[in-house]
Amino acid sequence: MLPIDAVVLDIEGTTTSVAFATDVLYPYARERLPNYVRGHRDEPEVATIMDEAREAGGVWNDEAVVVRMCHWMERDQKVTPLKSLQGLIWEEGYRSGELVSHLYPDVAPALRAWHAMGLRLYIYSSGSAHAQRLIYGHTVDGDLTPLLSGYFDTHVGHKREVGSYRRIAEAIGTPPGHILFLSDVREELDAAREAGWQTVWVVRDGAPGLAAAHRRVTRFDRIPL
Repeated sequence: MLPIDAVVLDIEGTTTSVAFATDVLYPYARERLPNYVRGHRDEPEVATIMDEAREAGGVWNDEAVVVRMCHWMERDQKVTPLKSLQGLIWEEGYRSGELVSHLYPDVAPALRAWHAMGLRLYIYSSGSAHAQRLIYGHTVDGDLTPLLSGYFDTHVGHKREVGSYRRIAEAIGTPPGHILFLSDVREELDAAREAGWQTVWVVRDGAPGLAAAHRRVTRFDRIPL
């Protein structure tokens, strides 16, 4: 295998538990979304998000957009304006101290060790880049953002599309074969591998099938780098 120069990490199920998103972050945003829109509608960033949501949802008035966003959230749809708005709502929660990000205990030590080795570390998630910074800036292990070189979200493409990984490789200026992608979702790993990346399937709960096509680990400290 080629030497690794950059590691790109998924979030849910890889560095943080899926339950943190489904039981903490998503309910927090869902409960506050309607009032947040009403209170911040005239702010340029929120106005832009609402315009994007109107176009994506095919609805025109604000109340209909809010209903459509809540519908997207219930279905866990990866719609970019929804993800952007969730990030703004979570920012208030992190700043107030209501939210603190869960991390698996092996994550922070591994990130610090890899950073010390000179590896560049990136995040790629369906959540907005803004939300990603919040998650890693307010963890149970402190602020980890100084360890991270960049963040990618659905603006670069969806995570099961090969082109997304090609665009990330170009953006970070690294040959695909020297990038390692860590995820708990096979379809994402398949797309990354087709783009020429190295891959590791992170199995936090349960186990993939015996015919799994990617190297598998249960902890970051078992990844040879």
